[in-house]
Amino acid sequence: MTLIAYLHTAVVLRLAELRRDGERDRGDSPVPTAVIIFGLVAAAVVVTGLVASKATAWMDAIPGPGGADTGTV
Repeated sequence: MTLIAYLHTAVVLRLAELRRDGERDRGDSPVPTAVIIFGLVAAAVVVTGLVASKATAWMDAIPGPGGADTGTV
């Protein structure tokens, strides 16, 4: 019976601690997180655009099958 009373008391105290609003850490506001995500997405778009333009320029510099770039496909 002592073990059951101990467990009951421990559970009751833990639930009371979790229900308290005053001292609980509620985490960060979603606004800074959204700003960080927006910045990372913008950086990813810029990097993707740079890589795509460099890859396109590199592929355009490859000569055609005749050895010279004739400008036709």
